[in-house]
Amino acid sequence: MAEVVSPVPGAGRREPGEVGRARGPPVADPGAALSPQGEIIEGCRLPVLRRNQDNEDEWPLAEILSVKDISGRKLFYVHYIDFNKRLDEWVTHERLDLKKIQFPKKEAKTPTKNGLPGSRPGSPEREVKRKVEVVSPATPVPSETAPASVFPQNGSARRAVAAQPGRKRKSNCLGTDEDSQDSSDGIPSAPRMTGSLVSDRSHDDIVTRMKNIECIELGRHRLKPWYFSPYPQELTTLPVLYLCEFCLKYGRSLKCLQRHLTKCDLRHPPGNEIYRKGTISFFEIDGRKNKSYSQNLCLLAKCFLDHKTLYYDTDPFLFYVMTEYDCKGFHIVGYFSKEKESTEDYNVACILTLPPYQRRGYGKLLIEFSYELSKVEGKTGTPEKPLSDLGLLSYRSYWSQTILEILMGLKSESGERPQITINEISEITSIKKEDVISTLQYLNLINYYKGQYILTLSEDIVDGHERAMLKRLLRIDSKCLHFTPKDWSKRGKHSKGDLLRTAPKGEDRPGRACWCPARRCTRGSGQLHSQLAAGPGLL
Repeated sequence: MAEVVSPVPGAGRREPGEVGRARGPPVADPGAALSPQGEIIEGCRLPVLRRNQDNEDEWPLAEILSVKDISGRKLFYVHYIDFNKRLDEWVTHERLDLKKIQFPKKEAKTPTKNGLPGSRPGSPEREVKRKVEVVSPATPVPSETAPASVFPQNGSARRAVAAQPGRKRKSNCLGTDEDSQDSSDGIPSAPRMTGSLVSDRSHDDIVTRMKNIECIELGRHRLKPWYFSPYPQELTTLPVLYLCEFCLKYGRSLKCLQRHLTKCDLRHPPGNEIYRKGTISFFEIDGRKNKSYSQNLCLLAKCFLDHKTLYYDTDPFLFYVMTEYDCKGFHIVGYFSKEKESTEDYNVACILTLPPYQRRGYGKLLIEFSYELSKVEGKTGTPEKPLSDLGLLSYRSYWSQTILEILMGLKSESGERPQITINEISEITSIKKEDVISTLQYLNLINYYKGQYILTLSEDIVDGHERAMLKRLLRIDSKCLHFTPKDWSKRGKHSKGDLLRTAPKGEDRPGRACWCPARRCTRGSGQLHSQLAAGPGLL
């Protein structure tokens, strides 16, 4: 899912006044079934004390997902209703408001067509709701091929997109909705035949709804996972899970990690380095050739991505890992994955910036790199839906800045207003047309004037964009990209000989051989990055 932001108290919740944002829950239903022992059981709902982002006490409604007893002291795993799951936590008895407890009602088993009992219905907040955006006449939609022109608005407008005169307004926008998600709820109704990483939320159970890893040590950082990840069961009881930051193998103890580091010769991801500028590098990893590393990467990413699921069959995917270099090696910062062959123009399946590197511009750098690859491939792309809340914010920000940069760079010719079409914006940026249109609607730039659609940039939007671009210091330099797209539909199975081909003499390119202009590769310039297999996941 986009740049993931470190969880802060109160993040991911509804604003005051929205449904479910009351300080306390409604009074318990008198007809609710009580626990025979009169104890708090799984499924109960009650107010739970927590600190919000303003460091103030509040009592949001929460659901008890699990109860455990440690040395005679009970702990309760709670999910705050209408809050993101990354804020779920274990709490003590003292933080519960037992006066307003709601016990779960008894659920009648509903027979299915085969006469078998139906599954237990999910919690109300987990039910998938269909979202349909209706574009009102106040939010017109421009024609994709209509020319664009400058149109003044109170003397402050800079650019405008105009449609053909006299064209009637449409009632909706190519099936796009507010979040630029898929047409219904963003979740496929049936499993896709491709390598999609979209999580099928209908199979959620009480186990996958709870965080199972307490803490992860990765290099010099300790990470607190946000969500469930299917690491081996015997590792979920450990206070800390230790990972090698280069091959991502996991171990039970610090001693196991130290012993592994004496044998591990990796100092970078096991792939071809296709980009380097300064200390930032990108490595392309084939999920088929480096399966173990790819699986370990998915396990780590699942700790911070709730909308995606894990597939141990990583063959259909390519992984692009961003690293930061220092004297000890190339340290993983984030990554994104994409399908080798996508029938739906997806250029990103999963995307993640690790928490220690968040809020530093790396998320937009990952997104920009994904679109830079699409430009080289000569395609337009879009991220796989649904996007997480934080992923959507990152993509919205990138789309807005990129499109505004194009519009503000237009120059008038012969005193006439400059013109541009939606298709031209899409071709220049490689952003899919639906995402361009939804972003223009999100920015409220589209207006209808004298029989044509126009885009109007106010001074506030221009000033805000200029301030944002001053803060955006990290950018992709296309000159530093050494990437040749492959036609996966014709490649079929690869022979081992493909891995052993080196770059032609006199060419300094990543190709198949190690590409280390600074000679920083610990394996030496004659060795192959792609040959460094990760091996089994456990140290």
